[in-house]
Amino acid sequence: MMFWKKQKLNYQLQSEVPLNTHIRDLTFTIFDTETTGFAINGADRLIEIAGVRVAGLEVQEQTFQTFVNPEREIPEKITSLTGISGEKVKDAPSSLEALERFFQFNEDIDSNLWVGHYVSFDMMVVKKELQRHKYTYDTPLVVDTLDLIGYLNPSRDMRDLEVYALQFGTLVYERHQALGDAMTTAHLFCELMRHLEDRGKTTLADLMEIGSSTTKGVVF
Repeated sequence: MMFWKKQKLNYQLQSEVPLNTHIRDLTFTIFDTETTGFAINGADRLIEIAGVRVAGLEVQEQTFQTFVNPEREIPEKITSLTGISGEKVKDAPSSLEALERFFQFNEDIDSNLWVGHYVSFDMMVVKKELQRHKYTYDTPLVVDTLDLIGYLNPSRDMRDLEVYALQFGTLVYERHQALGDAMTTAHLFCELMRHLEDRGKTTLADLMEIGSSTTKGVVF
């Protein structure tokens, strides 16, 4: 019997940054994924991934976006929600190629941390797609905007990204498309970080303390 050993993708995604580094000296990749559904452990697959660079607590011009060929049909309800059809993804790269391009984007912008809204889902998508190709990777530091919101405004409710953007007065881009949601999250994140600064939370250590379950790297 032959056992397949996972190979590791050699991208520098784990940044060794001193804990006392000021948040304005960090570079963040705010990213989002779109999928054929929520059953990522089952038949659902990645169909789009996008990211945007944040530095100095400002959204930068550098962005990344690619559709992904899921090698299966996209449900009509997902096409209606995202605008992503089988026609759009038929010539798109495989999930492995798309993720390698995304990892390279992170290297190119010298990213220190990844950020997402309900980021544990997006991280699960990345992990599962790599597993399908028998690959693994070094998980970067990760921040969830939900943790930051929970610290600033404790609530048992987990609301939609757009609701929080409107609540904090930040820009809303095209929804349910990876780049649009990444841009929406990026502007919300910058505003949340400024609120954290006002409360004296100014370092990487402070971020890790606020969201210890995610900022140390998501583990599944």
